[in-house]
Amino acid sequence: MSKRYKSDLTDSQWLLIKPLIPAEKDFGRPRITDMREIMNAIFYLLRTGCQWDYLPKCFPPKSTVYEYFSQWREDGVLDDMVRALREEVRAAAGRNPKPSAGIIDSQTVKTAGPALDVGYDGGKKIKGRKRHIVVDVLGLLLVVMVHSAGIQDRAGARLVIAKLFLYFDTIKLIWADGGYTGKAIIDWAISLFNIIWTVIKRPRKIFKIVKFRWIVERTFGWMNYQRRLSKDYEYLPQSSEAFVKYAAIGMMLRRISPG
Repeated sequence: MSKRYKSDLTDSQWLLIKPLIPAEKDFGRPRITDMREIMNAIFYLLRTGCQWDYLPKCFPPKSTVYEYFSQWREDGVLDDMVRALREEVRAAAGRNPKPSAGIIDSQTVKTAGPALDVGYDGGKKIKGRKRHIVVDVLGLLLVVMVHSAGIQDRAGARLVIAKLFLYFDTIKLIWADGGYTGKAIIDWAISLFNIIWTVIKRPRKIFKIVKFRWIVERTFGWMNYQRRLSKDYEYLPQSSEAFVKYAAIGMMLRRISPG
């Protein structure tokens, strides 16, 4: 299959993701939609930032693409894709497939229209949402949570770390920036999850690459290449999280099999 757009999956990338697509159900009408085209359509939306109604006619109908998007968003398919690709990338890098350390950070973005769970970030002077992520030492996504920008980093971190430990019981160390300073959150992390919470502060008045912090900042930089993530265009926070996961999936596919 020839590529029409740069966001389309190559043959080798499709072979990586195809086994992770849910199988056709045993009942109901036979599946006639090409799953590769569903993935291509979602990656096109992510990369270009276009509206659902402006999806090119060469893709399946908007309603069909959105049906799979919302279904996979809710039933854990995206989490399975991220996990399988992350483990493959980590193994190829000579690391244990299960991470033992994570780096946490947040990114505040404006919302572009009516949306649930919107607030005001007084520090950034932005009305919108926060994307809270934890990545491993390779910058690969471990967990994402999108919530109101009005929630402070220390409070949001508790939500994200609690979600992190639903999927990972091997994490022993978390690196964070100065926004996560405080005895309360350190004691909370130790008492509930028995992890080491290390705050790495940026030096003042000089530019210096800060160990480990640059890794999660680079991940946000990778996400910024996707125009759908330039703002938060989604009504539901869960849809915002889904697009972050698709961005992580695309990045790992390109790392394993460059297009």
